[in-house]
Amino acid sequence: MIIFDEKSKTFHLKSNKSSYIMKVLDSGHLLHLYWGHTLRTDNLDYIVRLKEWGSFLANTDNRERFHLESLPQEYPGYGATDMRVPAVELEYADGTSATDFRYISHKIILGKPPLIGLPATYVENDSEAQTLEIILCDAAKSVEAILSFSVFDGYETIARSVKIVNKSSSPVKIQRVLSANVDFKENKFEMIQLSGSWARERHIIRTHLRSGGQCIESRRGASSHAQNPFLALIRPETTEQSGDVYAMSLVYSGNFLANTEVDMYGNSRMQIGMNPFDFTWLLESGEEFQSPEAILVYSDKGLTGMSHVFQNFYSKRLMRGTWRDKERPILINNWEATYFDFNETKIKAIAKQASTFGIELFVLDDGWFGERDSDNCSLGDWFVNENKLSGGLKKLVDEINDMGLKFGIWFEPEMVCPISNLYKMHPDWCLHIDGRNRSQARRQLILDLTQKEVCDYIIKVVSDVLKSANIEYVKWDMNRNMTEIGSTKLPPQRQRETAHRYMLGLYYIMDTITANFPAILFESCSGGGGRFDPGILAYMPQTWTSDDTDAMERLKIQYGTSLVYPNIAMGCHVSAVPNHQVQRVTPFATRGIAAMGGNYGYELDLTKLSAGEKRQIKAQVAFYKEIRKVIQFGEFYRLKSPFEGNEVAWTFVSKDKSEAVVSFFRQSAEPNPNFTSLRIVGLDPNGQYQDRLTDTIYGGDELMYVGLNVPDTVSGNVNIDGSGGRDKLFAGMVSPIINGDYAAFIWHLKKIQ
Repeated sequence: MIIFDEKSKTFHLKSNKSSYIMKVLDSGHLLHLYWGHTLRTDNLDYIVRLKEWGSFLANTDNRERFHLESLPQEYPGYGATDMRVPAVELEYADGTSATDFRYISHKIILGKPPLIGLPATYVENDSEAQTLEIILCDAAKSVEAILSFSVFDGYETIARSVKIVNKSSSPVKIQRVLSANVDFKENKFEMIQLSGSWARERHIIRTHLRSGGQCIESRRGASSHAQNPFLALIRPETTEQSGDVYAMSLVYSGNFLANTEVDMYGNSRMQIGMNPFDFTWLLESGEEFQSPEAILVYSDKGLTGMSHVFQNFYSKRLMRGTWRDKERPILINNWEATYFDFNETKIKAIAKQASTFGIELFVLDDGWFGERDSDNCSLGDWFVNENKLSGGLKKLVDEINDMGLKFGIWFEPEMVCPISNLYKMHPDWCLHIDGRNRSQARRQLILDLTQKEVCDYIIKVVSDVLKSANIEYVKWDMNRNMTEIGSTKLPPQRQRETAHRYMLGLYYIMDTITANFPAILFESCSGGGGRFDPGILAYMPQTWTSDDTDAMERLKIQYGTSLVYPNIAMGCHVSAVPNHQVQRVTPFATRGIAAMGGNYGYELDLTKLSAGEKRQIKAQVAFYKEIRKVIQFGEFYRLKSPFEGNEVAWTFVSKDKSEAVVSFFRQSAEPNPNFTSLRIVGLDPNGQYQDRLTDTIYGGDELMYVGLNVPDTVSGNVNIDGSGGRDKLFAGMVSPIINGDYAAFIWHLKKIQ
């Protein structure tokens, strides 16, 4: 709920578990007073303290002891007595940039209005949320900042955004417009970020705040492999299960900034929004600019509490459409099996083998179109290469459907190769700067999505393919970042709008295509997880988590991704060994158990498997179908971190606590190891659970407070290739032990009373 106390001019954004409190001073400045555990009071006037004296502190409104720089602000500008990093920065027609925003009015409405042209969270019924809009105005320049706060009571989140409105008669340049700013009157925090690179996405990094600024950002034209649009501040003592967490996540897929600053008085400022680097937006008289949306989450239940809020909220009120609540199919993708070297016969052989294992979806990856026999040509030419697929796409799709499989297909619609028909016809359709080299990456350029005709072309050619056959899944890829960011259709004074206008064009394309084909399951990809962000998730309910399919590498990637994103959004595949990214050889069972941490699939040549591996795949597929609902719709608990030790563990628990799936990994073998047990989290302590492998019955309280025994480690040779052992392979495991490097084990627990 949202409460406004007229007497104290205090706003209280209150849910069952948290409070967010702001106050309007008599000067009109909007202060931030509190964010944390829910409070009963609506008045915190006593914590507003004016500094008696401070050398070099300018007096706001020339009032003694009144210094904005020493006060916690809600949406700070720059140049009017606050010298800290601002949330908003404007350049006026006279060339000046000082801003002084003050309260004018507010309104509280039921529900949550959409953000036009941008992805955003939503309500299905207006009773789910209330929205507060506060109008601030820089009176000297007639520019308004409208702050929007939507409180979702049932999801324990606040959705924030900002709209800048130019009510003057002169143009204004927006240089910086962040989506959220929170000031804390302390700095005893650690900062958590998700960082990495291609094939090493979203590793968890935890560092102490220090005096001055610390930021994570992308300047790559996408959220990127290197950083994720997320930031959390936590207490030093915070763990997975306990302690305060203050988190921000940005619903945007382009350049972003997540920033902290500790000032000279030990106060901390936390911010997130579009990156102001290389950004300017010309706002003409009467125009308005809408920022992306930031999601704020507070948890006093540690990182797991934070994750559950993000995962639940994003899976129910960001993801949308037919597939939001549907179980996702088990797939086979031909990419690592064939790369570009395939024909119709090879594709059908893989699909036929997949059908015998119970796999449900065949995905035809890169190489089916134009003259695409390598990555040096044909992006943009979205017509079937009949030298590879004789008879066309529909014939192949029908034949694969007849095998009992759905059919999916790969696109990279945002790109064009210089060697392509499209580029020959429209060389001005790519991002470039006249007179400069057009830098290629993966031998491709980026189409200029600031141009409406380019966007409409993409919509048409993709739609034509999707209409041509019974296509039920699309993998939407994007394999490079931006260079020479310019558009031939924009005037000089708007060139620095290009990167953001590109994102608006992309969202228009995705919104249109997904709306026109609601039955198709769309999976996003960007060289793996280079655009695994909330913005894309609003249109495509799952993402290829990483191009790195190695089971051991995936432990860190999937573990870190789970900090913010639901496991149903993660694509996870079993691939061949030696692994194509790191050349590691891991047991088939381990690869399966790691991939069962998300939407399950295979990416290898099924026609080249040994008899033992075929037995294992059948067992894995059957087992995943048993546990799929728990994995995709249950609650996820991190038990042992790959960033802290050799052992890794996690568990999924169904929402009604009737079922749990526990996975354990030991990355390196150890001589004469200690016994290991796992304390399971999230069960019903009063319930009785049966281990589906051994039929052993445990009390829920035993599993939570005593623990589950990890099978003994043995020395010596043990069969791990599936060719021998028990008649029935549980989850593809061939032996009920932990053995050697890269070992794994999985339990399936079902409540019996």
